[in-house]
Amino acid sequence: MSSPNRNNDILELRNIHKSYDGLAVLRGVSLSAKPGTVTSIIGSSGSGKSTWLRCANLLETFQAGDIVFGGESLRWHGEAEERRPADNAQVRALRQRIAMVFQQFNLWTHMTILDNVIEAPVTVLGKNRNQMREIGRALLAKVGIEDKADAWPAMLSGGQQQRAAIARALAMEPDVILLDEPTSALDPELEAEVVEVILQLARDGRTMIMVTHDMQLVRDISDQVIFLHDGQIEEQGESAQLFDAPKSSRLKQFLRSSITIANKSAR
Repeated sequence: MSSPNRNNDILELRNIHKSYDGLAVLRGVSLSAKPGTVTSIIGSSGSGKSTWLRCANLLETFQAGDIVFGGESLRWHGEAEERRPADNAQVRALRQRIAMVFQQFNLWTHMTILDNVIEAPVTVLGKNRNQMREIGRALLAKVGIEDKADAWPAMLSGGQQQRAAIARALAMEPDVILLDEPTSALDPELEAEVVEVILQLARDGRTMIMVTHDMQLVRDISDQVIFLHDGQIEEQGESAQLFDAPKSSRLKQFLRSSITIANKSAR
């Protein structure tokens, strides 16, 4: 795959359709992200948000639609349920340059935190292990847990584990970072730790696509927001537009409900 042109969309998901056993989960959804921008996908549970995010790096295959990364379209063979990527080299390149941060951290329990951070660059990208250990420590410092480099995942709090997962994603030097509900498994105090790291990534100009329940975070960092309902885009636009002047009655209700839940959690 060619390197992304900073003047063009770095990643496009075009008209994605996804079903499970005939049940439609995504019904023709599209997004485009330019380098250095943050796109947030919001919506109720079951609306298809995380499935859409997982389609972006082919953790989920889909029955129709296209991925364009760095100006190059993925090639496919087969149709409907049999549809699969046709070029494994394209898939490897895509996954190497699109990193993912999961809700449940997914750290390797048998490795130290530092080894978790550097394993993929060493084994997948062929980076020098000693050099990566220096880089890995710098990344752990960046997310505020340099002192946990030699600890095991079980010794860390949930917030620390998620920060380690973000450092692991950064170690791949990705063009795009996907964040799938990065704070939803954390209590409010630990959530604040991770939010601060995500805010810093946005300030650094990282290209991110994020699914989250944290509406304040969405409002603070998003260049564009997409409200997904029942597998379709109900409304999308700039952050201020969606939060201050939502057009859809469904979005208005969703935002009212989110504010109510947030206020109850803060008590």
